[in-house]
Amino acid sequence: MPKDEWLYQALRFKGSVFPSILPRVILCGLFGLIISIMHNFGLRVHWPILSNLVPSLVLGLLLVFRTNTAYDRFWEGRKLWGTLVNTVRNLARQIWVAISEKRPDDIEEKIITIRLLVAFSVAMKLHLRGEQINFELTSLMPSDQGTKLTKMNNPPLEIAFWIGDYLQRQHQEGNLSTYQLSDMLKLLDTMVDVLGGCERILKTPIPLAYSIHIKQLLVIYCIALPFQMVETLTWFTGPVVALISFALFGIEAIGLEIENPFGRDPNDLPLDNICNTMLRNIEDLISLEPSVHQSIGKPETLMG
Repeated sequence: MPKDEWLYQALRFKGSVFPSILPRVILCGLFGLIISIMHNFGLRVHWPILSNLVPSLVLGLLLVFRTNTAYDRFWEGRKLWGTLVNTVRNLARQIWVAISEKRPDDIEEKIITIRLLVAFSVAMKLHLRGEQINFELTSLMPSDQGTKLTKMNNPPLEIAFWIGDYLQRQHQEGNLSTYQLSDMLKLLDTMVDVLGGCERILKTPIPLAYSIHIKQLLVIYCIALPFQMVETLTWFTGPVVALISFALFGIEAIGLEIENPFGRDPNDLPLDNICNTMLRNIEDLISLEPSVHQSIGKPETLMG
């Protein structure tokens, strides 16, 4: 990384947790300033015994465990979406190459189904974010299917059913062999497994009692800091307490932000970009046949 890029990353606020923890940092700094003022007026506020109230090692280990647990969820989510990208590419390629066309409208039905693979990914993204069906998804399918999805509790599963139904019909019509059908259904099962894995991450949050306990220890530790430092630091107690609390609250806030990697926070997974990449890959695949490109219009690129 270039030196100027490193400095830019170190000083940037956008994408960091600084805005979210700033009120707590200011509050701790002001509390430290109040203790400094009380010490300056001769009040006995220097209590070094409080340094043993919450040992730094214990608090540090708890914060590291909290962050590592959250990052494990983030990384597992990224691996699941990586599996989805590869599976969509493989299944789209097999559908495009393996399924023969006997009627003039077979090619159009094939393109609709291949675009449903991207629609599955977009529907999964919206499902994980708790968002409603929108044009980003309905633009990838016929209008009647888009209307049906608005009534479904789990739109990705419905799209997977449509894809599976298409594959079964192609097998019954003799356009797909039994072995090809089996391979494609396994890929479709993998897509559904990815959906289940992401739902497991989403619906299994960090235990509430654990999160509450860490927050309570952080508050106790930051409140006790000025009483330990005021004798030595005097008027610098407030800034030093603010700096230490910035480090501690920041680590805790990072873990909180990435424990659900499917949202829209700056540090969440770039699901919009991933879906756009899949759409571009699918459209590149379809464009290999010039006659298809002329008869079927390409949808607009998904907007993040």
